[in-house]
Amino acid sequence: MPERRTVALVTLGCARNEVDSEELAGRLAADGWELVENAEDADVAVVNTCGFVEAAKKDSVDALLEANDLKDHGKTQAVVAVGCMAERYGKELAEALPEADGVLGFDDYADISNRLQTILSGGSVEAHTPRDRRKLLPLSPVERQEAAAAVALPGHGDTAEAPADLPEGIAPASGPRAPLRRRLDTSPVASVKLASGCDRRCSFCAIPSFRGSFVSRRPSDVLNETRWLAEQGVKEIMLVSENNTSYGKDLGDIRLLEGLLPELASVDGIERVRVSYLQPAEMRPGLIDVLTSTEKVVPYFDLSFQHSAPDVLRAMRRFGDTDRFLELLETIRSKAPTAGARSNFIVGFPGETEADFAELERFITHARLDAIGVFGYSDEDGTEAATYEHKLDQEVVDERLAHLSRLAEELTAQRAEERLGETLEVLVESFDEEDGWIGRAAHQAPETDGQVVLTTSDGTSPDLTVGRMVSAKVVGTEGVDLVAECLFEEAGR
Repeated sequence: MPERRTVALVTLGCARNEVDSEELAGRLAADGWELVENAEDADVAVVNTCGFVEAAKKDSVDALLEANDLKDHGKTQAVVAVGCMAERYGKELAEALPEADGVLGFDDYADISNRLQTILSGGSVEAHTPRDRRKLLPLSPVERQEAAAAVALPGHGDTAEAPADLPEGIAPASGPRAPLRRRLDTSPVASVKLASGCDRRCSFCAIPSFRGSFVSRRPSDVLNETRWLAEQGVKEIMLVSENNTSYGKDLGDIRLLEGLLPELASVDGIERVRVSYLQPAEMRPGLIDVLTSTEKVVPYFDLSFQHSAPDVLRAMRRFGDTDRFLELLETIRSKAPTAGARSNFIVGFPGETEADFAELERFITHARLDAIGVFGYSDEDGTEAATYEHKLDQEVVDERLAHLSRLAEELTAQRAEERLGETLEVLVESFDEEDGWIGRAAHQAPETDGQVVLTTSDGTSPDLTVGRMVSAKVVGTEGVDLVAECLFEEAGR
């Protein structure tokens, strides 16, 4: 009998990383590794790192060090870094953090089992050597699909056929390019990769350099993975990539998403389809129509505004202004008055004047966003903005960050209060001993946009199950969170 090998995956960062972790889990389980939930119970702890901003990188380092501590008083024998930070820094990370027994890049994912076995057996695996992944594929999007077969794209699958005797609970059963995937939790929500990489050249962002150029997944692959997830009990899928509005441009049809969404919504068992990561400059009328009028596709708009002052946006290598952004939101709400909208913003960008900051305040004051993320600018290695002059003093950046964060908190709380009396369709996700049943409405994405506490007209906890969709009327708010009474006679399912 083969020796029992256990592995735990610790995931940091965005939903795209969560998908990557489930691909790694699928590959490892298919090769006989036993997946365990806690790193302290595993022979190998694999930390899927985030390399986006300084705070995320610090969290990744802290997680690696915490996992390393387990080697002194737990079962853990090895700690391995994968993910964006490992891909971005590779050997530099390995040298700076000798506590990590391995630093593996995306190119290592296809052979992750052998890599971990080598490390667990006391051998060494050469640390990943970073490279600009934008240079791995043709400049022209329409020439990328064929070339992409030779490039590691986590979440896209590869050309090798999956083993015929896959253990139960591992995808796929449908085609050579579908990625192996093993769910790491029992949540009724799962992310599905629509594409990888990004062709935009925002001056503050390093993601394209380590995630590469934009490559769409084929619609059939996305559909097959969604069907498999539905078979696993998933009720809501969230489509993720670095830029979903570009989907299809390398497949010859920039409007491909408009046709794919109704197909995904018709998959048996799927109750809700959500699209994240939308670029305001690339929003088109047809996509807005589909997002606001297709049954089971939620009218949810995760719009990457970043700022609204024209001069700052130009310095960011982005487009738009306050009035155009407000007009976009008005267009959306004219079609779906209760549509959800969220965004992130950077304050203290090099050259940002007091007038620019005031313009940003004007925008978020009038935008009626359901959720707002605010970040203070910091230089990122290898970005154009890091070379800019006219950097603001850190004290000024911190002051503006604190001010806009307070304003955002007030405005999103007000927006939640506007929903009092509204009837929502809520996906039940969990039970909490203190709050009772918890779920999310159509305007709330996982993790980022608040939640709904479900109750009854007499204040008692309703009789519910995870994965159920229920109608509920909003009767209270707590910041961005809502309290809603279940309307069982109207739920119908």
